[in-house]
Formats: sequence, structure tokens, C-alpha cells
Amino acid sequence: MLETLWFVLLAGMLATYVVLDGLDLGAGILHLFVARSDAEREQVIRSIGPVWDGNEVWLLAAGGTMFFAFPTLLATAFSGFYLPLMIVLWLLVFRALAIELRHQVADPIWTQFWDVALGAASILLAVFFGAALGNVIRGVPLDADGVFFEPLWTDFRVGEATGILDWYTILIGVLALVALAHHGALWLFDRTDAAVQERADRVAGFMWMAVVVLTVLGTIATFYVQANVGRSLAARPSGLIFPLFAGAGLVASSVFRRRGAGRRAFHASAVFLCGMLGSAAIGLYPYVLPARNEAHGLTAADAASAPYGLGVALAWWIPGIVIACGYFTFLYRTLPATFSVADTAEH
Repeated sequence: MLETLWFVLLAGMLATYVVLDGLDLGAGILHLFVARSDAEREQVIRSIGPVWDGNEVWLLAAGGTMFFAFPTLLATAFSGFYLPLMIVLWLLVFRALAIELRHQVADPIWTQFWDVALGAASILLAVFFGAALGNVIRGVPLDADGVFFEPLWTDFRVGEATGILDWYTILIGVLALVALAHHGALWLFDRTDAAVQERADRVAGFMWMAVVVLTVLGTIATFYVQANVGRSLAARPSGLIFPLFAGAGLVASSVFRRRGAGRRAFHASAVFLCGMLGSAAIGLYPYVLPARNEAHGLTAADAASAPYGLGVALAWWIPGIVIACGYFTFLYRTLPATFSVADTAEH
């Protein structure tokens, strides 16, 4: 029972990270496309400046939760995914450097370098995060001892000897890239003005169509590569609420954007992302790390700490998460309604 609760809590924290840091990644992906001048790029960065580093706390908190709730999962996944985790770590560092260092030297070459670095790091992070989710859904080559290692790629086919990148994980990576770009475009549509807002509106419309197509393709591919998803949804029909939420959120994001309701469109996009991740979680359960050989898959019960430890952890987790949620609520409620291109305040 407790391991199921912690599975839900961990999935919720990861979904929160995707929604919040997804807006930062989306803005970073798009800032070279929707901003045509240095002043406009400053405008985009100011819109995420007060929140981007705080949003990353949810990734750290999810890692800490995994450490005390599912230590076996943490040990297995971090050793098997060592190479991509190091790549993600460096990309996170480079993104942070790009945001903070571009303002330190008043030289066009310096700022252009860090602008390109921000865009490249944001694009690659979105793809790698999506590919990581694709690996978990598809299953990894766990052996009977619960050990695996994947190279960056093998033959790009979904078989027994899988790599980090194959046709399925690349598809999910591209879906993540487009979905987060759409999410970031709606953030900029809501939080900026003038030319950047107009371009963000156009980009959001284009990205929305791409998200629809890739979501359909990704869903079909998921049922093809991971049979447990279909069985799990059939065993828990109440879990169908998550794909329904995802579909409703995606449709609503387009409707609200066309009506000029940027805030509601952004919130609808958040519902879509949470619905997609909830669908993946309910489709995987009871596995926290499926294996290509289903008999070797790691379940929540296998990976969880002892019941006493889970209970004590919950007693500490609840007040901590209440404080964190209160802080983030205050932070977002006190943000300016619009970041204007005419505003020269520091990010």
C-alpha cells in the first residue's frame, strides 16, 4: 500500500517538474525564433528569470524522494543510465551558465554565444528527457541480477539489445521537444507583449498541430513496443481519466489561445502534460522500471524501502511539500502579469 502511495507521489513530483521547468525549457527552445533583437531576447529571459532555478528544485526533490522511497530503482537506473545522466547534467549546467553569464560582458559575440548555448541546451534537454521517458516505457535490458547497461545507440531497433536511442525513444524525444516548445510558447504568449507575444502566438499554433500528430503516433507506438500498457489500462479502467485529461487539455489550449486567453491556454497545456505523464505512470504500474524480458522487470514492491521507512519518510515529506507548494504559489502569484520589451530591469 505505501509503495503505491509513494509511486503516485513520485509521479506527481516528476509531473510538477515537467510543467514548471518545461516552461523554462520551452522559452529557451524558442527564444532565438520569437525574439529578433537583443532587447527581445532579454524580454524572454526576464520572463523565466525569477523562476527557472526554483523550478529545477522539483527535479532534485524527485531524486531525493526516489533515494529514500525506491533506493533499488535509484541504484539500478543511475548505473544503467550513467552516460545519458552525465549528458543531462552537463546540459543543465550549460543552460544555467547561458542564462546567468550572457549579462556579464557587454559584447555582442559574448551574448550571441550564450544565446545559442541556451537554445541548444534547451533543445537537447527536452529530447533527452523525452528519450529517458521512452526508455522507461519501452523497457531496459535488465538481467536476472537486476543490472543493465545501454550504449547511446545500437541498431535503432526495439529488440533485446536496446540502446538509449532507437526509433521509439527518438519519437518520444521529439514529442517531448514539440510539447515543451508549445508549452513555452503559451507561457510567452501570456507573459510577454508586442512582437514577441505575436510571434509566440503563431509558433504555438504551429506547435499545437505538431503535438497532435506526434501524440497520436507516440500513443500507437507505445502500445506496439510495450504490451504491459494495454494490459494495465484494461485492468484499471479508471486510469483512462488521464488520457482523457490529456486530450481535453490539448484541445482547450488551442481554444483558449485563439480567444486570446493566454493564462488559461497555458494552464490547459499543463493539464495536457500531466495527463500524458499520468497515462504513462498508470500504464507502467506496478513496474517502476520495466525490462525487455518482462520476468526481470522491477516493480514498486521490489524497489521500495521497508514499510517503516516509508511511513517515517511520509511524516517528513508532507510538511516539506506543503512549504514548497506555498512558496511556489507565492512566487508565481507575485510575478508581473506581463514582461514588457521596454522594461530594462535585471532578470
